[in-house]
Amino acid sequence: MMSKDLLIDYSERVFILLLVAPFMIAISRSLPENPYSILVAFSEALVVLFILIRKPGAISTRPYPLAVALLGTALPLLVRPADLAFVPATVSGGIMSLGLIINISSKLALNRSFGLVAANRGIKRGGPYRFVRHPMYLGYFVTQIGFLLSSFSLTNLAIYSAAWFFQILRIIEEEKFLSQDPDYRAFMEQVPRRVLPGF
Repeated sequence: MMSKDLLIDYSERVFILLLVAPFMIAISRSLPENPYSILVAFSEALVVLFILIRKPGAISTRPYPLAVALLGTALPLLVRPADLAFVPATVSGGIMSLGLIINISSKLALNRSFGLVAANRGIKRGGPYRFVRHPMYLGYFVTQIGFLLSSFSLTNLAIYSAAWFFQILRIIEEEKFLSQDPDYRAFMEQVPRRVLPGF
């Protein structure tokens, strides 16, 4: 019989694959009009890749952390390209590129320790983790703001607002889970900022 941890692990992988396919199709259709959308697509594709190749570890199996992780991950995949842009494409593209650089460097520092639900696959201190404890979320926020500025709609704003709310809850849950590890508590003292100064 499959363990609860293993069931959650495989369910996450199937869930993310099912969600990312329609998102990628919608983004690919918009590329002729908005070529910078490829940056947000690449950022989300990295999530899928790192979830598929991650290593096992202690994982939170409580329903609440699972729900906020799934909602925080799933909601951004529901945005769609729109016609209203608040800034020139080069500006929004630059913002998305910055977010993508933060994301890629965070994921490379995590390597195969990336996952959706709070888990401890080893405490990472390198790369952008020297400056904030959750640089990947910072990268998501920056990339998503860039996309929203280039592809604004009230629907996209509502989706991202909800996603950011759940990402903040997700950070709080990850910290609760990881702070059970003395190494992570030492890391929290070493790097006092979660995502930005003051948070």
